[in-house]
Amino acid sequence: MILPIVAYGDPVLRKVAADIDQDYPKLEELLSNMWDTMYNAYGVGLAAPQIGLPIRVFIIDTTPFSEDEDLSEEEQKALNGFKKVFINAHIVEETGEEWNFNEGCLSIPEIREDVSRKDTVTISYLDADFKEHTETYDGLLARVIQHEYDHIEGVLFTDKLSTLKKRLLKGKLSNISKGKVKVDYRMRFPQQKKAR
Repeated sequence: MILPIVAYGDPVLRKVAADIDQDYPKLEELLSNMWDTMYNAYGVGLAAPQIGLPIRVFIIDTTPFSEDEDLSEEEQKALNGFKKVFINAHIVEETGEEWNFNEGCLSIPEIREDVSRKDTVTISYLDADFKEHTETYDGLLARVIQHEYDHIEGVLFTDKLSTLKKRLLKGKLSNISKGKVKVDYRMRFPQQKKAR
């Protein structure tokens, strides 16, 4: 089932999300709904806070990025078919050079900005079967993971912008929270209270 995506300004996007256990009600159904919602919005990642749930769950499928011709064959291969569920994720460390990449977010439609992040991330998490993993990723995979991880920490990509950039975007962000934005997927706007 396709769920509405929570827009910028909703307090749930600012909460540090809580870990869940295997008894979390209807987890399989929740994950299925999250995949449906993400694909419907043409996203490559979606975190539970973006559908209104302050829990440490996010999903990623970077396959659409694998078609980018500017990437090396190796990068395309790494991105193609990378589809994972991350439960109770915690970043162990971020290392390497900082690099800029133009990011967007389903909760902040029509805004894209260059964000600087470290190149490599090591993350521990549980998969959908609650098996434990600690893995290291770099490049675009690391970036998508870091972006979604920020969501479960109550952080948005716009928080990483310069003070000037934030000031310039203030009006646009305010309009998003009021629903004054054009989107072709279901959203819930904090200052409108009805999904559309």
